[in-house]
Amino acid sequence: MKKLFLLDGMALAYRAHFALIRSPIFNSKGMNTSAVFGFTATLIDLIQKGAPTHLAIAFDTSAPTERHRLHPEYKANREAMPEDLSIALPYIESIAKGFNIPILKLDGYEADDIIGTIAKSAERDGFDSIYMVTPDKDFGQLVSEKIHMYRPSRKGDGAEIWGIAEILEKWDIQNTQQVIDMLGLCGDSSDNIPGVPGIGPKTAAKLLARYQSVENLLEHTSELKGKQKEQIESHAEQAKLSKVLATINQAVPIDYQWSALALQSPSNEALSALFYELEFRTLGKRLFGDRYQHAGDREAEANFTLSGELSPDAQIKPHATAQEQQAGETAPVAIEENSATLKHLDKTQVRYQLIKEDSNLKSLIQAIERSQCFAFDTETDSLDTQIANLKGIAFVTKKNQGWFLPYKPEHHSVLKALFANPDITKIGHNLKYDLSILQNHGIDVTGTCYDSLIAHALIEPEQRHNLDILAENLLQYKTIPFSEIANLEELPKAKGASKKAKIIDYESIDLSALADYAIEDADITWQLWSLLKPQLEERGQSQIFYKIEMPLLPVLIAMETEGITLCEETLKAIGNSLSSEIDSLKTEIFEIAGEEFNLNSPKQLGIILFEVLALVEKPKKTKTGQYATNEQTLSGLAGKHRIAAAILEYRQLSKLISTYIDALPLAISPKTQRIHTHFTQVQTATGRLSSNQPNLQNIPIRSKNGKAIRKAFIPINKGWKILSADYSQVELRILAALSKDPSMIQAFHDKVDIHASTAARIFQIPIDSVSREQRSTAKMVNFGIPYGISAFGLAQRLGTVSRTEAKELIENYFQQFPTIENYIEEQVERARKEGFVSTLMGRRRYLRDINSSNGSIRAAAERNAINMPIQGTAADLIKIAMIEIQKCFESAQLKSKMLLQVHDELVFDLKPEEEAEVRAILEKEMVGAIQLDCPLEIEIGIGENWLEAH
Repeated sequence: MKKLFLLDGMALAYRAHFALIRSPIFNSKGMNTSAVFGFTATLIDLIQKGAPTHLAIAFDTSAPTERHRLHPEYKANREAMPEDLSIALPYIESIAKGFNIPILKLDGYEADDIIGTIAKSAERDGFDSIYMVTPDKDFGQLVSEKIHMYRPSRKGDGAEIWGIAEILEKWDIQNTQQVIDMLGLCGDSSDNIPGVPGIGPKTAAKLLARYQSVENLLEHTSELKGKQKEQIESHAEQAKLSKVLATINQAVPIDYQWSALALQSPSNEALSALFYELEFRTLGKRLFGDRYQHAGDREAEANFTLSGELSPDAQIKPHATAQEQQAGETAPVAIEENSATLKHLDKTQVRYQLIKEDSNLKSLIQAIERSQCFAFDTETDSLDTQIANLKGIAFVTKKNQGWFLPYKPEHHSVLKALFANPDITKIGHNLKYDLSILQNHGIDVTGTCYDSLIAHALIEPEQRHNLDILAENLLQYKTIPFSEIANLEELPKAKGASKKAKIIDYESIDLSALADYAIEDADITWQLWSLLKPQLEERGQSQIFYKIEMPLLPVLIAMETEGITLCEETLKAIGNSLSSEIDSLKTEIFEIAGEEFNLNSPKQLGIILFEVLALVEKPKKTKTGQYATNEQTLSGLAGKHRIAAAILEYRQLSKLISTYIDALPLAISPKTQRIHTHFTQVQTATGRLSSNQPNLQNIPIRSKNGKAIRKAFIPINKGWKILSADYSQVELRILAALSKDPSMIQAFHDKVDIHASTAARIFQIPIDSVSREQRSTAKMVNFGIPYGISAFGLAQRLGTVSRTEAKELIENYFQQFPTIENYIEEQVERARKEGFVSTLMGRRRYLRDINSSNGSIRAAAERNAINMPIQGTAADLIKIAMIEIQKCFESAQLKSKMLLQVHDELVFDLKPEEEAEVRAILEKEMVGAIQLDCPLEIEIGIGENWLEAH
């Protein structure tokens, strides 16, 4: 049985690169290997599962094609290839050569044409089945009884195989040849094929059902009516051209022999060398078996040789194992590449003890007292600190030595004394969780505490900080998965608890296995801290770690524990009001549309806007061929078409209901009847705190309806108030201080309206002559400059000026504030030389793309170089203030409590009798947290609820 697979090399490489764009894979040399890894994983999976007899990979070349001659704008809308991908392509070709797979390319022809030519030739030459491996839907035109599309899944869980039936169903057509007629009418935004304006897939399918082809349709346009007739007749030539552009050439003059395409054994030596260089441990193990090792595996390195001959069981297996099928990389998936040959727990090399007797517990306490330092990890039955029960604690006092204590009430006094000892240092990973658990069980922790997770986040802010991942990447060690010791299937969920609040049945877990699991985590934490501690000093992060992030931990725990009160009745009333507005908007939208449709369906909405109403002549389309109906598209239409504005309003209100009105009551703890958000210190590269479960930082403030939700947040006690303390224009003040701009600093010293002052300078008019519009424009410029705003971006935000006018505004701004322009240029240049930028306190952000040859990628890095020192300094500022405020509140034994941090704002429960003292503390600690050349100011508001206070 002859079975041919033809791979669209460039399409698969792009897909592999972007599938991991949010969590790319880098090797130790800093190379982004996502595309190579994904492509290779797909290739191995295909060979193992597809069992081809013949195989080839087609690539595009940079040479123009006939399509470019016919339509110079063909594919002109595509962005430049990402630099990381361009670096990866030679490796992808080397991988193909290592597998001894022919690479087919020919100037003047696309990979599509080469695949089409060979697929049809194979069909004529008697191949039993031909598979075109590509995510590109255009290949549907080639599908026949023997030719199929093989579409690798994005999630690595198999592939879709499309035959004739699938193509006809996907396109809603009568035969596969009509794919090119569909593209002729609808166009293809990904290739910049225009099609006929106003004709979408639904309309095109109806037309082709009646007229069969573009040519026949154009011969019968007299039978059409209205706008549709006008559009098709006036764009007849464009429709014909679009069909030609979409037609895959099946007669490419490329030389090949079937014998050359026959599947061959791979060159093990070549592939081993490539995998070694790329650090593909998982794929190396999968391809070569247990004999494959890697340079990163230190203990095995000395015995490793690149052998050209491997045992038969190390060759590519014809069928994947069940485990491989479950984790198989038919598509690239976000896994760590150094997990296959790592060290595992070796019981002969460690001293892990399960404490069963009191004498063992005494030995543990004595060891800790001698060491004066321990790493620990709590074991609980839930990730939700509000409901979790403490089941045990693991302790480690040196590498490979530890104890596990199953928690019992009789241990409470011993543990309380141990954790309260100020002379003993405590180390954890994600320490906030462990400290919260202990606190909830009456065990307060005092003394010095270190968190290896936060340490790593300061050293490598844009990487992942999970314990298991760090163990693999930094210690070359594979930890025990919790799923190995516990059955996580169908765990019960606590009523009213968060989505992470599943209850684990610890009674069913083997105690010895649990001890190994827990001690191993504490052991890894100890080893990570030993490794990361000197790196904090080397990277200049010691002050941030010891003076800001660690002292902030107990503050955040106190805030999370306190929670905030939500008035459900108020929220319900707000929801009812929003629902009424939504109903009115739906009625209005349906009246304009002339029919009812599913407003939440982008497909149906696109048809209404761009086919029924024909709002624009050439509507944009998504990669899937649907009309674009995103916020940017609708915002561009909202000024001219009421229906677009109404849809935007509908979406905004619907989001408020789903995100807040419906969701917030579910977040109320049944235990405290309060909402307890979680603050994260490591989620942003700038150092800003983030809030989740639920996110209380994203409640809208600019819209009337969004602000109304804050009305539902009320004080804990009757007669109390909510107090909001907000830094005034803090990022502008920091920009003025960092740039040392005398004009802006003076304006803040003089307490003038900074936006009016800026407007007066850039428009060169007296400040008392500044209009509301001019002040608004200056405000947008003021807030845009710290984010590296471009003329295009400013024009878009203002909506009332052209790009040229926006460019002039920015130029005028820099003429009036030259030191700010100099500061921005110096920041970017420093980032280019040093590879990072830092805040006033020293927090760093590394910018690996700052010297990229890709303009758009480099520009994004430059914007980060400008903004991070400003936003990061603001983050450091409020963190320092929070630490000092909490100290003052505790020292004065105030009943008022700090509840929330929303970027530049702090929210408090206020006991009215303490107002004067609280105000004085906030004025002193917030304004004086960092000494700047530019004065800081705060605005304090007090009210019956959060809305009134802000």
